[in-house]
Amino acid sequence: MTGFVYMMSDKPRGVIYIGVTSDLHGRVWEHRNDVHRGFTSKYKAKNLIWFERHPNIVLAIQREKSLKRYRREWKTNLIEGLNPTWLDLYESIDEIENVYQPHPNTRIWSDYH
Repeated sequence: MTGFVYMMSDKPRGVIYIGVTSDLHGRVWEHRNDVHRGFTSKYKAKNLIWFERHPNIVLAIQREKSLKRYRREWKTNLIEGLNPTWLDLYESIDEIENVYQPHPNTRIWSDYH
């Protein structure tokens, strides 16, 4: 089953929430509609500003944990590489591939083939 790592925000260069899911459409819909009380509802982070696809949820979870350790500047650069104006990508989920490609020297490279 495919996994996704995604980021939500309230506005350009605003708060950043990082999450992981196997159902990107459904999970973002939940954030946008305050289905669960938490960070995204508290900070009104309803815009999907970045996401990447992984071959399975285990690899997506590994990537999510890694991204959460990165500095905000690095995350901002990652977001702006895909979405320079921080537009809400929810309506474009099916039009954007953004498949994660690990560095060829990483131990998990074979998991992506």
